[in-house]
Amino acid sequence: MEIAIIAHDGKKADMVQFLNKNKAILSKENIKIIATGTTGGRAEVAGFKVKKMLSGPLGGDAQIAARVAEGKTKMVLFFKDPNSSHPHEADINMLIRICDVHNVPLATNEATAQLLLLGLEGV
Repeated sequence: MEIAIIAHDGKKADMVQFLNKNKAILSKENIKIIATGTTGGRAEVAGFKVKKMLSGPLGGDAQIAARVAEGKTKMVLFFKDPNSSHPHEADINMLIRICDVHNVPLATNEATAQLLLLGLEGV
């Protein structure tokens, strides 16, 4: 299963902490992680194998949305920072819409992401 991880700048440390907390689930052989560029780089430093896309503002969100539309990405964990504005908001909204159109689980905060990963434990 391909899982995409994305985190706004103010949430990147939270994402890495979340990944470490869930290493047992995310390190399973059948789990592949893709990420926007900077988030993916942080995940690699933490020891995760990640396929990196472009950074979000340079089109990484759109690349992940395309993979969702193609049926490759089956879950998106996107730690959004609700307290900051983002110049690529249109891309973010497009990714959220594509997840809804293709019925792909999308978590925009840690609590929801944890529930989604807990659902994978038996898989």
